[in-house]
Amino acid sequence: MDIKEIQSLIKFVAKSGASEVKLETDDIKITIRTGTVGSVPDTTYVQQIPVPQAPIAPIPQTPAETPTPSTEANTKETPEEDAKYITIKSPIIGTFYRKPSPDKPAFVEVGSNIAKGDVLCVIEAMKLFNDIESEVSGKIVKVLVEDSSPVEFDQPLFLVDPS
Repeated sequence: MDIKEIQSLIKFVAKSGASEVKLETDDIKITIRTGTVGSVPDTTYVQQIPVPQAPIAPIPQTPAETPTPSTEANTKETPEEDAKYITIKSPIIGTFYRKPSPDKPAFVEVGSNIAKGDVLCVIEAMKLFNDIESEVSGKIVKVLVEDSSPVEFDQPLFLVDPS
């Protein structure tokens, strides 16, 4: 089972509303626990069985946060104006980074023109850095998440003007 399959399983369990799911195969044992609204979320654990005394690697799950506009996108727009834009959402749970590394420039800024397939940001999940690519072409209107912030699955990250 590779990381993409594990991430897909986590997404499925989160959407299903199940409080706990256990999966065991010959070489892997996965337990996914989800918290209820208003409670402190549990932690999901993945353990490889063949490795003697393999440490359990926690996958932190943070409570859903209200997206906060970045300092570059502090314009006040009404929901009607936002409706004409395409929202790019997080495909995974993790930590959002606007730059490939601290000493490099951000992948995109407000006003940047993007094409389908351009890398917009990186999300770190389980010590892996995942490039998040655009599925649309257009112009970045808003960055909805602060750099180095935790993000949830399906949380809005960017607003894009497709025109």
